[in-house]
Order: sequence, then structure tokens, then C-alpha cells
Amino acid sequence: MIALRDVVLRRGAKVLLDHVSTNINPGESVGLVGRNGAGKSTLFALLSGKLHEDSGDFTLPAQWRLAEVEQSMPETAQPATDFVLAGDARLMTLREELARAEAVGDGIAIAHAHSDLADAGEHDAVPRAQTLILGLGFLPSQLDDPVNSFSGGWRMRLQLARALMAPSDLLLLDEPTNHLDLDALVWLEAWLKRYPGTLVVISHDREFLDAVTNVTLHIDNLKLTRYGGNYTAFELLRAQQLQLQQAAYSKQQDRIAHLQKFIDRFRAKATKARQAQSRIKALERMEKIAPVLANAEFTFEFREPANLPNPMLVVRDGVFGYAVPGHEPSPPPSPASGRGSSALPPLPLAGEGWGEGPRHVVLSQVSRNVLAGQRIGILGANGQGKSTFVKTIARTMPALGGTVTEGKGLAIGYFAQQELDVLRPGDSPLEHMTRLAREQAAAVGQSEREQDLRNFLGQFLFTGDMVQQAVGTMSGGEKARLVLAMIVWQRPNLLLLDEPTNHLDLTTREALSVALNEFEGTVMLVSHDRALLRSVCDEFWLVAKGTVTPFDGDLDDYQKYLLDEAKGRAVVAANASTAAKRDVPSPSLPQRGREEEKQQRQQLAARLRPLRKEIEQVEAKMTALEEERAVLEARLSTPSAPSDIAEAGRRLKAVTEELAWLEHRWLELGESIESIGAGGG
Repeated sequence: MIALRDVVLRRGAKVLLDHVSTNINPGESVGLVGRNGAGKSTLFALLSGKLHEDSGDFTLPAQWRLAEVEQSMPETAQPATDFVLAGDARLMTLREELARAEAVGDGIAIAHAHSDLADAGEHDAVPRAQTLILGLGFLPSQLDDPVNSFSGGWRMRLQLARALMAPSDLLLLDEPTNHLDLDALVWLEAWLKRYPGTLVVISHDREFLDAVTNVTLHIDNLKLTRYGGNYTAFELLRAQQLQLQQAAYSKQQDRIAHLQKFIDRFRAKATKARQAQSRIKALERMEKIAPVLANAEFTFEFREPANLPNPMLVVRDGVFGYAVPGHEPSPPPSPASGRGSSALPPLPLAGEGWGEGPRHVVLSQVSRNVLAGQRIGILGANGQGKSTFVKTIARTMPALGGTVTEGKGLAIGYFAQQELDVLRPGDSPLEHMTRLAREQAAAVGQSEREQDLRNFLGQFLFTGDMVQQAVGTMSGGEKARLVLAMIVWQRPNLLLLDEPTNHLDLTTREALSVALNEFEGTVMLVSHDRALLRSVCDEFWLVAKGTVTPFDGDLDDYQKYLLDEAKGRAVVAANASTAAKRDVPSPSLPQRGREEEKQQRQQLAARLRPLRKEIEQVEAKMTALEEERAVLEARLSTPSAPSDIAEAGRRLKAVTEELAWLEHRWLELGESIESIGAGGG
């Protein structure tokens, strides 16, 4: 058990945790939440041994193995599989011991090394590493690519896979979903639900926290409070706690006022002096209840668009892609300020003002309309072309074919997945706003005065010297807020948002959700934040198999679709392997050979029968559990007594975990059946 007893933690002279106490029990999955700067990362540093308590007692079982994601960007030419495999430090040490024993010809040491390697899982280490890599969104063809051939976000996925590869009793994950798309996020959730050790995770993704945690630790006002349950349960319990605290505070204040009134009235009277003194002592002994202090929440809103063209965009037979590296075309001149103020021609195709060169087609035969007021969530696996599609609509990339026609008066607000695609690292927020004002003030009807720009930046928490700070030195969350400020200032009528929540805390995500719901224009959103997608979007488009089509369903349907697709790929791969083996011609058999073949078929059928029976049982159980899960989710969405909610939450967690195990077992059985069928026994 991890135990904190009266612990004080400081960063420099600043106290972040003041005399806090709590326990984390073996096997618990803990969500660590709190405002940015509250001390979450500092507590992580204590858990990982990088920081020591300033006072109090902190204990962690000495035999526990720790795994965490390294925050540094890996710079190595090591193949991806080898890099992830190296996360298992014991396996690497045993391999080195075997190599040394073989080099000197020490037979006993070689035997011991082989035995230890078998215990460490050497036989399936490479498949386990590759399963992690593929689960996090990499392609099979990338398994042996050098680590430094990937972009920064993909390298951080490899760091995550490396941490998951390490055998551990305590797993620390700090914002593990930041660089993941929805597909990889769903896979990671399923993996963490099966993790047998103790998990502590920092995340600003409420649905992720709900899925993988059963305890919440909340840091607020230098204190650490433990709540039983996931993030949704924490919110409910904390709201009830704050309500009770406020009621108790108000009641106590009434009592104090009554006592003080008696003291003030009778203190000077000899006949009442004793009673007055008694009440003074009662006041002194009274343990004061603290008032509930409301934190200043960050809020903002998108301004009313100047107009709402309808349709906003019309795509016909669109072809989307990019230039082959080394042949990138030069973009056309930026549209004049007020680009949405007059009719625009169709977006240029590659070769029409963009330069010629080899091109890679990602999407084709795309025909879609974007109408005023639509709320479109864009779904699809990583690498399928979501960002390419959005960048083309945002005019930062050319269309390779077809037509993309903008409506009259279209004004696009674009949030790029990489904020620095639209920010200059050496410039300050004020310089960004000043440049934007000079370029577009007349078109959007905004003031260019420096004080007005400073006041506007203040609404997004850029105050004092921060307006002069270089953007390159800011945190991811601060950069994201600046991009949002620039978008709001432009008064767009179409928002193109590509992973806008990557660096936003829960409070800012909530503010974004509220602002988007109140926005009167059109929203096209790419995000792995399911809470934001559910809150904002009322329809979904699927980017898959080289085109863009409507997705008929909600996010729960999409997660089922992902699971079905994964199962389908596994079955197709197994069938292909079986067909390849069965296509090998065999010589004609004499009568005796045919009898042996018949006997082998009977034996094969006997071996397959129990597996097929079990897979039918598993499928029936999965169907029943999915129906029960739907009932439980409906119960949780209906106002009920706290005890009923807690019981439903506990049962929902158990059902979800059992479903994850059954899905895993379903895949194992399918692979076993295919393997037996392929081997013919």
C-alpha cells in the first residue's frame, strides 16, 4: 500500500501540498485531478522517487516495480519494435547475461540465462511489443522503422508503448491520451482495464477517467481528498460535499451571530456577565467551518458571425492528398483581408497556382455539403486522412482534384492540431493580435488599438507581462488559449477544429464545450475527447477506406464499429494464412492415405468442437452483458439516491471489465480455431 501521512510538498518556496494524508491500495486505478499548477506533477514526482517529501511520512512498498512514460523526445535510429522491447529492463539484462555466458562458453550460466529468459517471457516478448505498437495506431509496415523517422507525436506514442511493455506493480501515466486519436484511445482503455497492478493517471479526458479509474484523488487549495469512484462519481460526491459544507457554514454563521449579539448586549451587565463569558468561551472553542470559495472559472464565447452562407461548402468529386516530400508546391498568396466578404471561386487544384510535382492521394470521390448550423464530428483512424481533409478545407493545402466551392461570405476559424502551424514561436501574444488586427480589422469590424487588444487577451488569461512573452516559451495550454483567442477575434462562421483539447485542462475544455454549443455558425470537429464530441456534435462523418461518408450512429456505435473492424482484420489475416497453407498442392493419396486423412479430419473436428462451443457461449454472454450495460447506463443517467447510483456504478464497472475480458477471449478462441484449422491438427 502507498501511504502519505501528514506530508508537505514544496516546489522551491511554494507549498503545493500542505499536511496531506491518504492511501492508495494495491490494484486500485486512481485518477489524479486538479487545476493546472495545483501539484499533480509534483505528487507524481514523489511517487516516482524523483522528489522527497519536505515533512511527514511517505511509504511505497520497496519491492514494487515502477513504470512511467518518459517525457523526453526519443532521438534514436533504433527500430520501433526494439525501442519498445527495451522497456522491459529485466529482459534486456537477461539477454546481456546470456550473450556474456555464450561469449565465454559457460554452459551452466547459459542454462540459467535461458531459464530466466523463459520466466521473463522471452518466447512472446516481440509479439507483445508489436501488439502494443499496433494498438497505439502504427501500421505493420512501420514496426521496424527507425524511431527518429517518426514525428514528435508518434515518438511519444512509442514512449507510451515502452512504458506499457515494462513489467510493473505501479504504473504512472501523465496525460497519456494527448497524442492519441480515438481509435488508439479506445485500445488503451481496454488495455488499462486489464492491467493488474496499481494505476495512477493524470488526465483531462473525463470519459477516459470514467472508463479506467475507480478512485479519484483531488488536489485543491493545498489539500488532497480521496473519493471512491471514477470522475463522474467524484463530481457528484464533491458537489454534495460542497453543498453540505456551505449549509453547515451558513448554520454556524447564524449561531455565531446569535452568540455575538448576546455578548455585545450583556457583557457590561453584572447580572449577565457570567453568561456572556460562557458564550465568549463557546465562540473560542468552536471549530470554524470554512466557507465554500468559488474558483474563478475561465469562460469565453464566440461572437455572432457577420453572416451565415448556406451552403457554406460544397465538395464534388473531391480528391485530397499532399505533395511527395521533396516536391512540395508553394502555396498561393493569402486571400485578401475579409476573404469571406465576397463570392470566392472553387479552391485551386494542385497545379493551379500551387506548383506541380508528384502527389500522394489520400481521399477521393468525396462529395459532401456543409450547411449553416451543422455540428459535424469527423471520425476515422489515424492516417486515414482526417487532418488532410481539414487542412484542405482550411486552404492550407490544395485539393488534388474535383471542386471545393466556398459559399459567399465564408469566414473560417481554423485550430490546427499543431498550434505552431498557426503561431510564431518568437512573437508574443500581443504581436500576434496586432498583426491579425492590421490584416483583418476592417473585415471583422474590430478595434486595432493596443489597449483594446490587451483587454481582449485578458479575457483569455493573458495579463500583465504575459502579453509580451514569447509564444515558444509558453505551455501547450497557453498556446491553445491564444489560438482560440485569435479565432474568436476573427468572428468566423465556420469553425474547423483539429484536436483542440490536446493541452487544455478540464475547466478550459468545459468552457470550450459551452462556447461551441452557443456558437451560431457551423462546427467541424476532429477530437479524441468523447465528452466534447458528444456535447457538441449531432452528426458524424467517417474518414475511412479512401473517402468521406456519413456515419450512421453515435460514438458508442463507432466504438463497436472499431471492435468489429479489428475482429474482421484478424479473421481476414488468419483466413489468408490458412488459404496460403491449404493451397500447397499434395500428391494423390492411395486408399490407405485417404483413410488416414478421414481420421485426421475426425480428430480435427473433435478438437474444434469444444472451442466452437465456448465461442458460442462467449458471444451469448457478451450479448447479455451489453444489454445489462445499456440498462445500467440508463439508470445512471436518471436521478436516484446516492446509494443506488454507487451500486449501479460498481456493477457497470464489473460488467465493462467482464466484457473487455470476453472480447479478449473471443479473439483468442478465434485465433486458436484458425491455427488448428491451418495446421490440420
